[in-house]
Amino acid sequence: MFDFPIHSPIQKINQTSFFGDDVEIYFKRDDMIHPFISGNKWRKLKYNLQEAKSQSKNKLVTFGGAYSNHLLATACAGALFGFKTLGLVRGEKSSELNDTLFLCQQFGMELNYLDREAYLNKKEFFIENYSNDPLAFFIDEGGFGKNGILGCEELVDELDIDYDYIFLASGTATTFAGIANACLKKALKTKVIGIVIHKGMEELKIQINQLIPNFEFNERYHFQEHHLGGYAKTNSEYLAWCTRFSSASGILLDPVYTGKAVKHISELCKENYFKKRAKILFVHTGGLIGIMGKKPKYP
Repeated sequence: MFDFPIHSPIQKINQTSFFGDDVEIYFKRDDMIHPFISGNKWRKLKYNLQEAKSQSKNKLVTFGGAYSNHLLATACAGALFGFKTLGLVRGEKSSELNDTLFLCQQFGMELNYLDREAYLNKKEFFIENYSNDPLAFFIDEGGFGKNGILGCEELVDELDIDYDYIFLASGTATTFAGIANACLKKALKTKVIGIVIHKGMEELKIQINQLIPNFEFNERYHFQEHHLGGYAKTNSEYLAWCTRFSSASGILLDPVYTGKAVKHISELCKENYFKKRAKILFVHTGGLIGIMGKKPKYP
């Protein structure tokens, strides 16, 4: 329905100082799909946009924090495919737009702001305020939901070999659920591990089980935590590590999601977590605009 080809190469990473030489590390470069609809964002938006189109709805209403890559992707996708967009931003309006929200506005997104209490009940807020608008279409924070999972399942069809492990950063865990569910359907032996970058791992499990009732978390499909104290929490040592990795590899990592996940993989390698010659795929879920929000904290 939408002409949006995905060009997401798989790149072998030769960085023994970060991963040693006992394993094979590959990156699925979803960050290269598009400058703004990048990473897993298009995968989670694709079927939401198709459903909105099929229902003749032309106003996408969605949610995110002030540095939300999902808001930016939705704004750009809306402009590209002829939808109006409304971003409901968590927190108070600041006197000046940050880089992310400025770009959202450039793509025509209307921005409104919600206090923390209203933001906790996003679906209820939408029903109360927009259910009477026949053109409004609800998309949950981060593209969370069955449509998002369906889009993320398609990533597994693009893989060239059977990997021993697939790792990715997990926020809403929609991408994790899609990849794990696809591996389960295909009876692959691949272990899928979501690196949770915030406090709330048990809550994510509950949310995934609500969307995929028979999904079983086990040794093959599970979460591991690496949040450095909470969502978007960082420290100078960690940020310096991200800079060293990017300067050595030519691959940018955002410090909120992908940086934490890649550092966790590096630490597992040093702990001899993997069998020799294990093939490990990291899904680079993009979100690189987010690095600008942390720029003042970099050493």
